[in-house]
Amino acid sequence: MLSRRAMLMTPLALIGPRTGSAASGKMTLAIHQNTSARAGYRKSLEGWSRAGIKYVELNPGLLDEFLKTDSLAAARRVLTDLGVTPISCACGAGLWEPNPGRASSLDGLKKRCEMLAALGLNRTYATTATTQKFTLDDYKTGVDNMREVGEIASQFHMTAMAEFVRTSSFISTLTTLLKMTREAAHPNMRPMLDCYHFWSGLNKLEDLDLVRPGEIAHVHFQDVPDMPRELLDNTTRVIPGDGITPLTRILRKLAEKGYAGPLSVELLAQNFQQADPFELAREIRQKAESVMRKARVM
Repeated sequence: MLSRRAMLMTPLALIGPRTGSAASGKMTLAIHQNTSARAGYRKSLEGWSRAGIKYVELNPGLLDEFLKTDSLAAARRVLTDLGVTPISCACGAGLWEPNPGRASSLDGLKKRCEMLAALGLNRTYATTATTQKFTLDDYKTGVDNMREVGEIASQFHMTAMAEFVRTSSFISTLTTLLKMTREAAHPNMRPMLDCYHFWSGLNKLEDLDLVRPGEIAHVHFQDVPDMPRELLDNTTRVIPGDGITPLTRILRKLAEKGYAGPLSVELLAQNFQQADPFELAREIRQKAESVMRKARVM
């Protein structure tokens, strides 16, 4: 691990685009390493860099696999040598809902935050995925949990984010997530938006009107095919522009709400994950940037 002093001296050039530039109304294209998971940490980044991708979202599993045979400093050199900027990375599970394994999840969060901060990241997230049964009081505990996670993230100068999941039995909608993060009221705890979970789940476009200026900290960017929602799952995500999600309207609304950060393309189907990272990134860039231009956010 790099020292805390080394982390604090991380060059600003390596830290991802911030939403503080909201006045520009512009967004940046990124790709999530889940999209090219079979290629591994280094090869996915190498292929994307060749295709002109400048911002990347790291996969913790791919990073851990790389670290089995190499150092954290080497992982950082891969990023700097390729000229790509890491913008976010997942930090585990079981952080938001009451559960018997949460103490272990918090320990994992601390270790992951230290690692990610050393790589120059200032954002991390965890999904709300769970199938437990909950009561109304559990949501009050969830707010306290968010506040606790925000406090841990602040120790590493990071922002923690919650990603609502359409199948979650705890937080599956934007409205619930906004209510809880606002009640948590911690400056290092923010909501994020995943376009797939938003449009394929129990949300409506008008819910974006509830977002406060600058509130959304990060966005996952993908499309939904024209098929019954009952048949949708994580593997049915498609490249932005290849589906029926009103992405242009979503991006315009996010721009109105002051979002000017990355749009991270996250695809999970095997045909994407097994594809050549360079060729896939070229296709993603062509289609996703076309959507962004139509929405006037690039």
